[in-house]
Amino acid sequence: MFAATRRVLSLALMLLLCLGLPVLAQAEEILVYTALEDDEIPGYLEDFKAKHPDITVKIVRDSTGVITAKFLAEKDNPQADVVWGTAATSLMLAKQAGLLEPYAPKDLDKVRPTMRDAATPPSWVGIKAWMTGFCVNTVEAEAKKLPMPTSFADLIKPEYKGLLVMPNPASSGTGFLTVSAILQLKGEEEGWKYLDALHENMAQYTHSGSKPCKMAGAGETVIGLSFGYRGIVQKQKGEPVETVFPAEGSGWDVEANALVKKKDIKPAAKTFLDWAISESVMGLYGKVYPVTAYPSGQPIPAGYPAEPEKQMIKNDFDWAAKNRDRILAEWTKRYDGKSEAKK
Repeated sequence: MFAATRRVLSLALMLLLCLGLPVLAQAEEILVYTALEDDEIPGYLEDFKAKHPDITVKIVRDSTGVITAKFLAEKDNPQADVVWGTAATSLMLAKQAGLLEPYAPKDLDKVRPTMRDAATPPSWVGIKAWMTGFCVNTVEAEAKKLPMPTSFADLIKPEYKGLLVMPNPASSGTGFLTVSAILQLKGEEEGWKYLDALHENMAQYTHSGSKPCKMAGAGETVIGLSFGYRGIVQKQKGEPVETVFPAEGSGWDVEANALVKKKDIKPAAKTFLDWAISESVMGLYGKVYPVTAYPSGQPIPAGYPAEPEKQMIKNDFDWAAKNRDRILAEWTKRYDGKSEAKK
């Protein structure tokens, strides 16, 4: 019976082909790990779905540290097909662990050399940069008669004691890029002294890079160390948040993509990576991020410095990646007592 059914189906397929009628393509499904913000993802995927309706994209989204730990833990049995919009420093660790399959997506030649793996073909390719910003609740600051902070140096002044919230760098890519920036700007000895002083003013360390800014917007803290995008978007929504980019320069990292190394690599995974640096989605990235993998055609979003690349510190990604575990171990030993409880 089953053999007869297969023969009927085969004959039907041949008849459709002979008549020149369209045959529905078999749908493909890919699993994508990402640390992009929740409110970013739907708009991007809408663009992908319009171009590739036959591919189903399943998303696993979490903060950078959680995604990195999950991905590394699955080394012997990788689950994801693609990593999308996750810190380049994390993908450098994944490359060292042998988890990435080199792949050169279409439009790679347009990507800035500083925003892609230098190998040919590359193991990771960037899409945009994100940078440290202070989210200040202007209503609360005025009520407490606090001056607007303009620098990292301001944050350790006594008037801000207990009024700061910052991401835990072991959980959050935003937290790590901020700590890495301080250590690079000041040198390690002075950098740790500064972080000791900052800790004195800290109310809590969160496990999400965006949460400090959300807390500032809700009036749960006065100043949240977060990243520029979050504060700017919250102000656009009407929250009393002003985003400050520190005078010393902002820590930053590249949100990047990679193909996961596994026995059966799906063609749809490569299609997704081609799309992820295509002109259409680059234009969407550029609507809210001023520094993209290549020019997006968008004006610099309101709220960012006029020359955003000058705001970004000189960042040694190799140093940050190689020293990440050591930095996090030291940070945890010194400051983890003020971290929020993990869920």
